[in-house]
Amino acid sequence: MTASQVPPTSRTKLRRKSDRGRYDRETIDGILDEALVCHVGFAVERRPWVIPTAFARVGEHVYLHGAVGNFALRTLAGGAEACLTVTLVDGLVLARSAFHHSMNYRSVLLFGHAAAVTDDDEKRAALLAIVEHMVAGRSRSTRPPTAQELRSTLVLRLPIEEASAKVRTGGPIDELADYELPHWAGVVPLSLVQGEPQRDLASAPPGG
Repeated sequence: MTASQVPPTSRTKLRRKSDRGRYDRETIDGILDEALVCHVGFAVERRPWVIPTAFARVGEHVYLHGAVGNFALRTLAGGAEACLTVTLVDGLVLARSAFHHSMNYRSVLLFGHAAAVTDDDEKRAALLAIVEHMVAGRSRSTRPPTAQELRSTLVLRLPIEEASAKVRTGGPIDELADYELPHWAGVVPLSLVQGEPQRDLASAPPGG
């Protein structure tokens, strides 16, 4: 096991379709860096919650943010274990049989306990990293958070220590007998594409 690998655990090791499992940080980090939204799962009194949110990876950690009164973040900061997932869909895999339809995708599963960031410099850097994750270079073209904004924002740091990636590529895998069927089969590629930016033409609100 090299330093660039995340050792699989009983929760992150893939058993079915194990050939699709990836445990190297290059793959895990690459998926995290490309995804714009993560889903954070946790349990409170045996009730599950899954919350979508923006995030950013900085080195060995994933950073999350929200209002100081945010239920999910406060619960995680209080010690609840997090299960964070991201998924990138790269294509629709259309087989000759309904049974073998699938998707090409890249996903990450991450378990861990998050810690609240209390240092203002780290908090500010994390918030700007989230902005930078949305649009590269944007953090240099926006007003940084004020002291009041930092106080009203809760930032969590989640370590990348128990994680794995799962990747499917390629075309459909049909039954041998189905290759003689007349149905079209193949892959419909999918990608997230930025549209033309739309300038905000609003002026300051009255009394603002």
